[in-house]
Amino acid sequence: MTMERILEARKRIALVAHDHKKDELLNWAAANRRKLQPHTLFATGTTGTILEQALQLPIHKLLSGPLGGDQQIGAMIAEGRLDILIFFWDPMEAQPHDPDVKALLRLSATYNLPVACNAATADFMFAAPFMIQEYAAVQTDYSTYLKRKLPETGK
Repeated sequence: MTMERILEARKRIALVAHDHKKDELLNWAAANRRKLQPHTLFATGTTGTILEQALQLPIHKLLSGPLGGDQQIGAMIAEGRLDILIFFWDPMEAQPHDPDVKALLRLSATYNLPVACNAATADFMFAAPFMIQEYAAVQTDYSTYLKRKLPETGK
């Protein structure tokens, strides 16, 4: 069974980048400042400070990724408080918080949340008409999963 989650015309967008990808995200965001401006923006730690200073746009800053910012974004996804994730992650360098990164990608897939992991994908996403209009995202209904009978523990 499926249901819909409505993404309003004004999207709630998280911007995240690993250290070696911060410049790439900053360059992309600067080139797309006009397209980002109408939306509500969130970012983890240092990335948020850098983006806010460079873009002169308000950014809701969360904790640094390894200090809990990734989990904050994950919670926002699970609670339906985020519409899009722009996450320029570094595929060439192991991160101490790799499980957090994997969890964000898993949650995004679970909740059918659009994700861009590089500039090309973000460009395609922002060129779509859905970026500036309401969109009904189909959601899997997990109520059967949540109501499943759990095995007896014997305690």
